Amino acid sequence: MEPYNIYICGVGGQGIIKTSIVMGEAAMKSNLSVVLSEIHGMSQRGGVVSTELKIGDSRSPIIDNGSADLLIAFEPIEALRAISKASEDTYIIVNTSPIMPFNILGSTIPYPEVSAVLKELQSKVKRVIAVDAEKIAKESGDVLSLNMVLLGGAIAVENFPINKETIIESMKANLPQKSIPINMNAFKKGFEFASSK
Repeated sequence: MEPYNIYICGVGGQGIIKTSIVMGEAAMKSNLSVVLSEIHGMSQRGGVVSTELKIGDSRSPIIDNGSADLLIAFEPIEALRAISKASEDTYIIVNTSPIMPFNILGSTIPYPEVSAVLKELQSKVKRVIAVDAEKIAKESGDVLSLNMVLLGGAIAVENFPINKETIIESMKANLPQKSIPINMNAFKKGFEFASSK
């Protein structure tokens, strides 16, 4: 199988690595080859975190520029930082709730308007699904379920290589038992939101 390339980015503490683990294990349960790479950066301090996941036949987890099939951005500016990984055919799922970087907090440089970030993304690719994942996560019962909102949105895109049921099995195997009901609700709402776009 030709590799399906997923680039996931955001900041530390958003559940990026856990999301990639859920997808990676679901791929293995589906008898698909998978390779994964993580960059933690200054994740303890809200720094940049990214993972690169290839599902299918591949020897390297590194996604070449312009070859991501799916880009999942947990933070709007991080989507822009990763845009070189996308082609015009890439799907982008982007959380519209910004996290103010520490280097902007103490400076006179303003955080850009999220609408401007989305407009820039839409000028590069045909398919951008913008979701207020933080709001949906809170409505689901816990802001920490934001990553499952975005995972639900991701698997709703056309040609995603793993079926929904297998992703749910992997969620149940990798998330704390007491968090499953909230995370399942968040996942379902993310899937429904992206499916309606």
